[in-house]
Amino acid sequence: MIMSRIEARRDEDTVAAGPLVDRLLGGLPAEAVLTDPDVTASYANDMASFCPAGSPAVVVLPRTVEQVQHVMRTATELRVPVVPQGARTGLSGAANATDGCIVLSLTRMDRILEIDPVNRIAVVEPGVINAALSRAVAEHGLAYPPDPSSWEMCTIGGNIGTASGGLCCVKYGVTAEYVLGLDVVLADGRLLTTGRRTVKGVAGYDLTRLFVGSEGSLGIVVRAVLALRPKPPEQLVLAAEFASGAAASDAVCRIMAGGHVPSLLELMDRTTVKAVNDMARMGLPESTEALLLAAFDTTDPAADLAAVGALCEEAGATQVVPAEDAAESEMLLQARRMSLVALEAVKGTTMIDDVCVPRSRLGELIEGVERISEKHGLTIGVVAHAGDGNTHPTVCFDASDPDESRRARESFDEIMALGLELGGTITGEHGVGVLKKEWLAREAGPVSMEMQRAVKLAFDPLSILNPGKLF
Repeated sequence: MIMSRIEARRDEDTVAAGPLVDRLLGGLPAEAVLTDPDVTASYANDMASFCPAGSPAVVVLPRTVEQVQHVMRTATELRVPVVPQGARTGLSGAANATDGCIVLSLTRMDRILEIDPVNRIAVVEPGVINAALSRAVAEHGLAYPPDPSSWEMCTIGGNIGTASGGLCCVKYGVTAEYVLGLDVVLADGRLLTTGRRTVKGVAGYDLTRLFVGSEGSLGIVVRAVLALRPKPPEQLVLAAEFASGAAASDAVCRIMAGGHVPSLLELMDRTTVKAVNDMARMGLPESTEALLLAAFDTTDPAADLAAVGALCEEAGATQVVPAEDAAESEMLLQARRMSLVALEAVKGTTMIDDVCVPRSRLGELIEGVERISEKHGLTIGVVAHAGDGNTHPTVCFDASDPDESRRARESFDEIMALGLELGGTITGEHGVGVLKKEWLAREAGPVSMEMQRAVKLAFDPLSILNPGKLF
């Protein structure tokens, strides 16, 4: 019943672009309203493959909360769908436009409003770039730990929308753990404030967490209160080579079971290492089947790396090489950060999976991906936040070859099925968007989906906020 009501509202008549634009211009400056079809087409999609995208009627770029409220009031009055966007670095189609929609790009709302060293919080607008925030708080001796690989481009609003993770999650956690409070413009234009500025707070339902990961389907985040931490010491990195992904996974299990707390524990398979070398001439060892990177930002990182190096050797590492200094450590981290871009260069197009499994089953997933790769005759590189069990098997294919594209999609689905079989989840940090809607239903089950749809209807009764995403 709930879903039929949502679908019925989507099928209501839409308004012509002319009246819509006129109404928007009533509360927005002309330079904030884009209607040139060539320009609006450039806002149609994010970085995901195999995700349909429609043609926006208009793109708006507000700078104030009041302007966002005006957009949502207009959209509600005229029954026009709204697709919120950040930097469009997402990998699930969550920012893809629908036909006739308003694309609400929040990139111009990019101010850091406050940095409070005493309470260790930052207050920011959604268009702030992740790396820009990190650098700004570092000047106060603080750190904002969530650091997706796209941190030089992605926005805090987008990070919140997808509940993104990053390389340092194994020690410091994901975005959801750092969002204390939000200002959110609801579908009808009202402004909702959630959460707090304090360390503790349990008053009422946790609406803040509800919005984190909602992919713009419940409201438009226009301000965020973020928790900060003291800036840690510079980390040192160790690189360990293994003859198999299973051996590298065994090392991960030994490290975590041993009580170690690395600031980073990342895995790159042979395909990924070669792709990075081909792109950037990094000089990484291509003789290895799996390269494990471990880092510590403790007061004595050398001692921690030595202990972890010994565990890697017990697991069968063929070589263990600790970085000599911060510069060498940064080079290894840069290699890891460019992995997905390098894999895309192998064939021109990639489908990036985001399967997360219990750490103890990481080796099984890697072996299963190898079988799927051989079965479909495709190059599939695996890069992983190994300390979290969060893997990114990346299918490389030629999008101009219909048969290869078909095999890519089939292999993608088989990897997601494998992840569920191993007790995992279809997405650890990239979100559901368009790409994984069917898989969300499989993972969550009918009762959970009914409750999620009820929540959606409560916040967005006309179903105008990012329709077609999640379910």
